[in-house]
Amino acid sequence: MARRLPSLREMIRALIARPSVSCTDPRFDQSNRAVIDLLAEWAEALGFRVAIQPLAHGKANLIASLGPTERGGGLALSGHTDTVPCDPDRWHSDPFTAVEKDGRIYGLGSADMKSFFALVLSAASEIDPATLRRPLLLVATADEESSMAGAKALLPEQLAPARCCVIGEPTGLRPIRMHKGVMMESIRVRGQTGHSSDPALGANAIEGMHRVISELLAIREELQERYRDPAFAVPVPTLNLGAIHGGDNPNRICGHCELSIDLRPLPGMDIGELRSLLKQRLGQALPASPRLGLSVESLFGGVPAFETRADADLVRSCEHLSHARAGAVSFGTEAPFLSRLGVETVVLGAGHIEQAHQPDEYLPLEHIEPATAILRGLVERYCVAPAP
Repeated sequence: MARRLPSLREMIRALIARPSVSCTDPRFDQSNRAVIDLLAEWAEALGFRVAIQPLAHGKANLIASLGPTERGGGLALSGHTDTVPCDPDRWHSDPFTAVEKDGRIYGLGSADMKSFFALVLSAASEIDPATLRRPLLLVATADEESSMAGAKALLPEQLAPARCCVIGEPTGLRPIRMHKGVMMESIRVRGQTGHSSDPALGANAIEGMHRVISELLAIREELQERYRDPAFAVPVPTLNLGAIHGGDNPNRICGHCELSIDLRPLPGMDIGELRSLLKQRLGQALPASPRLGLSVESLFGGVPAFETRADADLVRSCEHLSHARAGAVSFGTEAPFLSRLGVETVVLGAGHIEQAHQPDEYLPLEHIEPATAILRGLVERYCVAPAP
């Protein structure tokens, strides 16, 4: 029996209208509480038991449950409430006003991934709570787009009622059971300035960084020879030299150079081991000296690679409901953090990752009906039907 709830499109419009940008730059970072409070209001209207987990800087997670949580073995439907920053002048409409045209809903977070919550609540409104044999959880997190602080703050007992978890990132309605990890490291070479007319007066940090880059390229080649997984479109780990800054004037020996890199490991590659390898090999390539120094620091904690077995029950169920074979992607999600809490995890959602983080982000209207049907099927499978 349907309960009182705004229409699906009204919920999408309301969520997009509440800015919740997360950013490593404090100038652009915002609280997500307006989104969390709205989701809490809607979930309570459907009979969910709602708990809000406060985090730092005015952020929060929401964990809402429907059905007999003491029995366990249920389903969690999870997503992040934040968005990336945007450039409004590059949009053809207001990013915070949902616009429906050409078979699409435009707006910041329409695909990545506020619409997912509206889809979940719409599907849940069609379920009689009395029919639930096992619990249904709605999990909404903070700061996925910056620090993953929300997912990292979730506690094992909060997800204990769930056996499985589906994260509704935009995957084109295709289940994803694997993704690469994400590492971002800052490498700094400290040299000694001096007049360029006499190299002996200083130690050139750019020349030191040249040795570092040569070693990084050698490490990349070795990793790509050692690790390969054909399930990925790019079947090897990648290492990108993303940004470099050094020196200030042509007639001065460069005293400082900084390089930022992005490394995407495959499942089976450990982030901690990779960081140790980088520090060891780069230290050997540029041994410490009084005139030339090296430091390697992580720009954030990193996202581990993620993998759920191809024969896992949740993978099979998602494949059956979506009529698509589970695959792999190179972007990171909260999946490794949730799976570490003991729940079998798959990433599956409406929209396409190609529209995420872009001007004129949109959700295809044609995804709404099949996405809702998949969610209803998952709830039926894991919360209503006899235990699988």
